[in-house]
Amino acid sequence: MKPSEYAKRFRVMDGPNFRLKDFDPAETLGLKSKEHAQETLDHGIARLCDLQEKLFAQDRWAILVVLQAMDAAGKDGTIKHVMSGVNPQGCSVNSFKEPSSEELNHDYLWRAAHALPERGRIGIFNRSYYEEVLVVRVHPEILSRERLPADLVSGKIWQERFEDIKAFERYLGRNGIVVLKFFLNVSKKEQKRRFLERLDLPEKNWKFSASDVLERQHWDEYMTAYEEMIRNTSTKRAPWYVVPADHKWFTRVVVAEALVHALNKLDLSFPQVDDEKRKDLKKARIILRDEK
Repeated sequence: MKPSEYAKRFRVMDGPNFRLKDFDPAETLGLKSKEHAQETLDHGIARLCDLQEKLFAQDRWAILVVLQAMDAAGKDGTIKHVMSGVNPQGCSVNSFKEPSSEELNHDYLWRAAHALPERGRIGIFNRSYYEEVLVVRVHPEILSRERLPADLVSGKIWQERFEDIKAFERYLGRNGIVVLKFFLNVSKKEQKRRFLERLDLPEKNWKFSASDVLERQHWDEYMTAYEEMIRNTSTKRAPWYVVPADHKWFTRVVVAEALVHALNKLDLSFPQVDDEKRKDLKKARIILRDEK
């Protein structure tokens, strides 16, 4: 299988008819193990490194990577491994946790807009503005803290937010920010195994929070929210990738290949110097050559 197929198979092409049950969290498309996948991942990381250098040098496009998932799905590890070959100067990571009092005094997209990547860079959102149609939907009491006028909080609010988010991403695309969105699709069974591992291994205890188990009790509600989110916001310009996450090594292959595919489509290249710049380079060469 061509490397590009690993990402293509999990891109949501038909949002309105999307069904989460059609995507198997344990799928690996024939890759048997971490060792089996490592060569593909290494190749993808090498290509990503080369493309990121051109992206930075060209300074026209930016890439926004959105990662959404249930707890223990592997978001942090995906960032660590997929971006391991990228120049840190060309990459930023923002983790969106509970909004601060300042952030709650603004619209919900405000803090995301402040964290958008500059041209020439790859920005990663570890969770994102999509929390507003996920955790806020599962826990509607959070909505009251946003201090919206009562008339604006209606039964249409989630559909309205889907529309707002699509408009925001359309705006980003028209301004040279390519949006790639990944839902790391971990099974409930695998999440339980990872939670127990965090409890059993002292070096992983720090990763565990009692709130993780409480959120797990809302699993079905979250799956409904994710399905509705993807169904309503996966577009040609800003597609969702529903990435199998029961095998972390396969998750990383898919995300790396999706990034490579998106960057390849931009036809990136190193800038060509003009005649005036060539003259400056020639002078610099003479100065260096004649230096004593």
